[in-house]
Amino acid sequence: MKILIATKNPHKLKELLGILPTKTKRGTLLEYVSLADFKDLHLPPETGSSLEENAALKAIYAAKRTGLVTISDDTGLEVDALNGAPGVHTARYAGEQADDDDNNRKLLHALENKQSPQRTARFRTIACLANTQGQTLLFEGILEGFIGFGYRGNNGFGYDPIFMVNDGKKALAELTETQKNKISHRGQAFRKLAQQLAATIPNK
Repeated sequence: MKILIATKNPHKLKELLGILPTKTKRGTLLEYVSLADFKDLHLPPETGSSLEENAALKAIYAAKRTGLVTISDDTGLEVDALNGAPGVHTARYAGEQADDDDNNRKLLHALENKQSPQRTARFRTIACLANTQGQTLLFEGILEGFIGFGYRGNNGFGYDPIFMVNDGKKALAELTETQKNKISHRGQAFRKLAQQLAATIPNK
């Protein structure tokens, strides 16, 4: 059975393929495809007011357009000193055309006068599983940490080089993929989703 992972991000795709099951408990083989396999499919803008809304609207749209059960997610970085920002605007924090480095530099600048106790933050991921009828299941993962003072590590993507974990000893980008998946917000959410997939797949 084919399942669509609604992303074009190769880093995210690789991460999720390391978590999701290859078959159900009943023995149904699961094959995953991504948006790279649907060149003409473009996800709608993330206009939701919450991570839950954004994850669901992407999954429902892609499921209905492709006829495949679809997996999507939305992740927010919530910085306490910034009243929970960037939140739902995490991917577009420095603007619609911003890349990871733009977002990271803007965040470090916003916190440049804050010391460690004032730099607490968390990643929150909502993973969504949608069928072609628009029915959804949502799964949440949360990772607590704080924003570092510069870039560390070469693994991961997004804010991983400046998000400190393990009591501040390492940035997410310094962890191996296996280490990151064990603790990450996305890993938590998608392990819950993986359990659902292994048990039963929502009807088309």
